[in-house]
Amino acid sequence: MNNPQLLNQFFSIRDWLRYTVSRFESSDIFFGHGTSNAYDEAVWLIFGFLHLPHDTIDNFLDANITVKEKKDLLLLIEKRINEKIPTAYLLNEAWLKDYKFYVDERVIVPRSLIAELLSENFYPWIERPESIHIALDLCTGSGCLGIMMAHVFQNASIDLVDISEKALQVAQINTDNYGLNDQLNLIQSDLFQALDEKKYDLIISNPPYVNQASVDKFPLEFLKEPNIALGSGNDGLDHTIKIIHEAKKYLNDDGVLIVEIGHNKEILLEKFPQTEFQWLEVSLGNDFVFMLHKSQLPI
Repeated sequence: MNNPQLLNQFFSIRDWLRYTVSRFESSDIFFGHGTSNAYDEAVWLIFGFLHLPHDTIDNFLDANITVKEKKDLLLLIEKRINEKIPTAYLLNEAWLKDYKFYVDERVIVPRSLIAELLSENFYPWIERPESIHIALDLCTGSGCLGIMMAHVFQNASIDLVDISEKALQVAQINTDNYGLNDQLNLIQSDLFQALDEKKYDLIISNPPYVNQASVDKFPLEFLKEPNIALGSGNDGLDHTIKIIHEAKKYLNDDGVLIVEIGHNKEILLEKFPQTEFQWLEVSLGNDFVFMLHKSQLPI
C-alpha cells in the first residue's frame, strides 16, 4: 500500500509510533497475543519489523525510517487493522519472557503462564533441576515451553509432543534456531497415544482449554489461529481430563505433572473432588496452573 502523504510527512520512529498508536486506538482490533493495549502493540510491530530491541526504545525514537521501510511498515499496519492478523504472524515472532520464537499460522501464538514458572526454574516445587533426566512437553505447539525446559533442565532429554504435524514443523524451526536437536525429540501423537511405555520425571502441558461458548465468541484475531489448539469441548476440559487420567502411567515414581487450564478451575474441582490439586502462583493468581505428583493422580 502506498500513501505518498504519509511517506512524506513521517520520518522518525517517533512519528510512526505516534501514528500507529492512533490508528490502533481508533480501530476495532483485539489485543490478546502478548499485549493488552495499542501502545505496546505498536512498539512490538514497529520495533519487531525494524529488528530493533524492544527494551531500549528511547535510543531509537529519533532515528529516521527509509522510504522502503515506510512502505513495508504501512502495509503491516493496514494488515493488522483491516485483516485482523495478529502481530506475531505479521512478524513471524513471539516472545515468552526473554525467549524469542518463530511462529506462523500453523501454531497458536505462545502466551502460556507456565513460562513464568519456568523462568524461575519451577522453584520451589522442583528444588534440584539436575534431578530431571527425562521430561515431556505435551501439546507443544511451537515448541516454546519445551525449549525453555531445555535451558532449565540442561541434563534432561525432552520430548515435544503434538497431534499436529504442521505444529511440529514450526517446533522444528525453533529447535533448530536454538541448536537443541540433541536434547529435544519431536513426536507426533494424540496426547500420550504414541509414547508407548515411556516414563518421565516431569510432564508439563498447556493443552487446548477454551470452552465452546468462548470459541463461538472468538474475536477475528483468534480465528486466525488453528482451532484444534484452542477449543476443548463444551467445558474446555476434554484434553485436561484425559491428561489427568492417563498421566500416571507415564510418570516415574517421583514424577510431577504441571498443567495450565485457563479459567476452568471451578469446573475441574467439581469433576475431581477427591484430587488434591496444588495451584501454582503466577501473575494472574493461583487459579490457572496446577501441579500433581504421581501419587496424587487418580487411579
